[in-house]
Amino acid sequence: MISIAIDGPSGAGKSTISRTVAGKLGYLYVDTGALYRTIGLYVLRNGSDPKNEQQVEALLPKLRINMGYQDGVQQMFLQGENVTDQIRTPEVSMAASGVSAHSCVRTYLLDLQRRLARENNVIMDGRDIGTVVLPDADVKIFLTASSAVRAKRRFDELIAKGQDITYEKVLEDVEKRDYADSHRAISPLKQAEDAVVADTSRMDFEESVALIQKIIADHLKK
Repeated sequence: MISIAIDGPSGAGKSTISRTVAGKLGYLYVDTGALYRTIGLYVLRNGSDPKNEQQVEALLPKLRINMGYQDGVQQMFLQGENVTDQIRTPEVSMAASGVSAHSCVRTYLLDLQRRLARENNVIMDGRDIGTVVLPDADVKIFLTASSAVRAKRRFDELIAKGQDITYEKVLEDVEKRDYADSHRAISPLKQAEDAVVADTSRMDFEESVALIQKIIADHLKK
């Protein structure tokens, strides 16, 4: 089986680009960020603090989280409810950053992620796929863009969904998320030593997809 790890900061376009490339290659796409977002939503719904590891760990035994696919798009289910749309708010994004810092949560999800890679050709994206989850991935890519560009992309996405939010607030959230993800003690966001950096700050979506496809093709030829 072939495994491709795509890491990078929040808002870099990992999900949409990875999903598109996976579809073109016929690979299974695994959005690990959605797993953490779903747990973040679960914690918020239970009135607990995503940054409090004891509170989060106490909730895990009753957590039921599942992934499904509809028209090739990953769907997230929490306690049997499809929460694919609910996990994309700024509040849940920050909660995801909080819960992802806890070893109990990362351990909870690690086996699931590795099993998917053992059983399928996968493109898996996240923060620590190339460094922790799939350290022996066939191809590792660090997908990034400037914080201003990532905030503008996220802002446009939220406005299109009808949310009332300012660009300044989105940029603030992106920068807070970057700091939290890169400074956490467990599995911080960082580029794997053998990863190829793909900066899409000056690229549109189609150009970004083409770049990732070229990197993958070049490495698999080797």
